[in-house]
Amino acid sequence: MAVYDYPFNERIRTLLRVEDLFAQVLHNIKSSEKQQHHNALVTLLQMLDVVDRAELKADLLQELDRQLIAMRMLLGNPSIAEGRLEKIMDDINEAAAGLRAETTKLGQSLRANEWLMSIKQRASIPGGLCAFDLPSYHYWLGLPLTKRKSDFNTWLEPLMPMFNAVGIILQILRGTGATHNFTAMNGSYQQMLAGAKPAQLLRLEIDDGQECFPEVSANKYAINIRFNSLECSLRPQKCEQDIKFVLTLCNL
Repeated sequence: MAVYDYPFNERIRTLLRVEDLFAQVLHNIKSSEKQQHHNALVTLLQMLDVVDRAELKADLLQELDRQLIAMRMLLGNPSIAEGRLEKIMDDINEAAAGLRAETTKLGQSLRANEWLMSIKQRASIPGGLCAFDLPSYHYWLGLPLTKRKSDFNTWLEPLMPMFNAVGIILQILRGTGATHNFTAMNGSYQQMLAGAKPAQLLRLEIDDGQECFPEVSANKYAINIRFNSLECSLRPQKCEQDIKFVLTLCNL
């Protein structure tokens, strides 16, 4: 199944962007190839821009504390797996403690690194990281693998509490809400929303065999979904056939 997440507010957009960028960084670091380590570093520096746009640390701590209070109220509930609940609470406590232990702004240790910031400045220019622009960077890419991975570990260590907190919050968010099966007639679907607590995240799943993708327009009042087909030489075209999909509206 192909899964698409659609955030309803800027706060959830930021969490999804951080999750996606961090996943790219970790994936590329595992490689021994210079090009993938280049991709990892450029993506890591992009993540600083996302973190800078919001008071992310305060928001994460507030949400972790709120979830911890809510879960404590579930202790003793016979319909809840207590062992699983306690494991999540331990993860929340660990993530919150890591965030509180970092007294500076998220990513401040990277911003204070003049060499990394020189790379970040050049990375915004098309082709700006050529060897003749930043010979020191290409020297670093040629260092032994163990040295490069050690540097990545140093740069990532202060950000890991943020990554863990984002992962926990999104895991809890994605686990909420009721899942329903729907059919988009002629490739289109609309649903009016009601309720005192608006959704924060829409999750849409379609079978891998469906040769289409969804475009979602949503707010607290309504959801509009249009399924399109893709030919890379043309603009996406609306699907005219009926499309079956699974929809979940999530809310913390």
